[in-house]
Amino acid sequence: MEDFSTLIGGIAGDGINEAGATIGRLFNRLGYRIYMYYDYPSLIRGGHNFSLIRAARRKIGTHRDKVDVLIALNQETLERHRERLKDKSFIIYDADKVKPLDLKSSACGLPVSQILKEEGALSIMKNSCILGGLCRIVGIEWQVLEDVLSMHIPKELELNLKVAHRGYDSAVEFCRIEGLNQESLPIMTGNQAIGLGLIRAGLKAYIAYPMTPSSSLLDFMAQSAPGFGLRVIHPENEIAVMLMAQGFAYAGIKAAVGTSGGGFCLMTEGLSLAGQAEMPVVIMMAQRAGPSTGLPTYTAQGDLHFILNAGQGEFPRFVVAPGDAEEACRWSGVALNMAWKFQVPAFILTDKSVSEGLYSLDISIAETREEHPILWDGEDEYHRYKYTQTGVSPLAYPSHRGQAIKANGYGHDEHGITTEDPKTAVAMADKQLLKGEALAKEMEEYEAVAVHGDSGSNTALLCWGSNKGVCIEAAEGLGLKAVHVVVLSPFPAQRLKEALKGAQRIIAVEGNSTAQLARLAGLYGINVDEKILKYDGRPFSLDDLISEIGRTLA
Repeated sequence: MEDFSTLIGGIAGDGINEAGATIGRLFNRLGYRIYMYYDYPSLIRGGHNFSLIRAARRKIGTHRDKVDVLIALNQETLERHRERLKDKSFIIYDADKVKPLDLKSSACGLPVSQILKEEGALSIMKNSCILGGLCRIVGIEWQVLEDVLSMHIPKELELNLKVAHRGYDSAVEFCRIEGLNQESLPIMTGNQAIGLGLIRAGLKAYIAYPMTPSSSLLDFMAQSAPGFGLRVIHPENEIAVMLMAQGFAYAGIKAAVGTSGGGFCLMTEGLSLAGQAEMPVVIMMAQRAGPSTGLPTYTAQGDLHFILNAGQGEFPRFVVAPGDAEEACRWSGVALNMAWKFQVPAFILTDKSVSEGLYSLDISIAETREEHPILWDGEDEYHRYKYTQTGVSPLAYPSHRGQAIKANGYGHDEHGITTEDPKTAVAMADKQLLKGEALAKEMEEYEAVAVHGDSGSNTALLCWGSNKGVCIEAAEGLGLKAVHVVVLSPFPAQRLKEALKGAQRIIAVEGNSTAQLARLAGLYGINVDEKILKYDGRPFSLDDLISEIGRTLA
């Protein structure tokens, strides 16, 4: 089997996300690489939720439109997704709630409600029953399911296993998915990978006010706090979040914050404070469809220019947009290191697809480590904003006897003393410019732009963020070049020009309506020829993009 897709759907409260993750873990145990997309409305109960789980022999980062197995926990799932069925797809459904449609696909109805009643099990345990049936139908051994459930069900394990076995025994084998002779990899969401990367790079405090799709990072950090000595704080609002992070930074404690577009709006004044006071802070900004509340549980790439220009005044910033869990882990650590090395705000710019998508992660590729900032040597009088060749002043933290450790958002001199002197104002502005230049020089040591597919093709797909996976796979299938821009500030213009060299036709692929990366590249004389834009809140599927490329090239 090269590629196998499963969809499970039901209502909010049915545990669709966790059930989908469990399906991913099952295929992962067999050596397959996993990607899962989770779709849900902004409802606590009801609505229609579904997870699309794709398993493949190779690394993947996107989903397909068609599925091999459709699991329907309610009638709506079957009716909504019938168009996804192939000629040889298989349907698994809750026979007590779903009436099978007149479809050509093979199907198996499991007596879920009856099994739960007979075993005295809770309604949520229907997922264990359905997963048991799935394993029998696709030929996954019972022991694999038992091992996976035993690792991930914290309560009522024995009863869940009993219900799962009843589902397993109630189904019949339809096909057999053989295991692969390759190592299983950890699977995690983009948000979990960000948390891991930050922790490995020395993060000591995480502050956030919940906002989809960043909220699961707060949950991950809270769970990780005891084992890593983290301070995890949920303040009253996003204004407090940003200011509290800078309080930690003033004390020498590496801190990060998390939010989405609406929450970041409240942080922008604090962002300018970080710029003027030269406070290192990391902002994980997970995009969703706007403006305003917009589509709060759906994805978009509409905030790039907002992040690049947020805050009044001019100051350098680092912005990275990881395209999958491996990049999220590695570049989150880089963001923390750059924030402290250059005393600037650093952004990890994701979207719902990366933040909540589930990926196989090769930790050796995602390696990151802590780097330490330049510290004051303790000699002579301390100047918080001392002029240097790079613009980066040595740091000191309270308290040093006889020294004033300043942090000032007002115009100031080297000591941090407030002043409105014009020469000093120019000198401090030039100091900021020097830091930006030093940061840009540092980025020359990193792969800020990556080339995939056929590097010799005269047609290139230009993408950023979560469109990495779908563009790579489409490019490889069509014999095109895919150019993925990872670092967006300082913008790697020369690297991008080199990556696009030889391309006679450049097609921008973005999840917004205004081609924001293409507009940014245009400021540096890099012009695209065509644009494929998607802004309905949903990510590109591989089939979507291949069709759009075909129309564009026709």
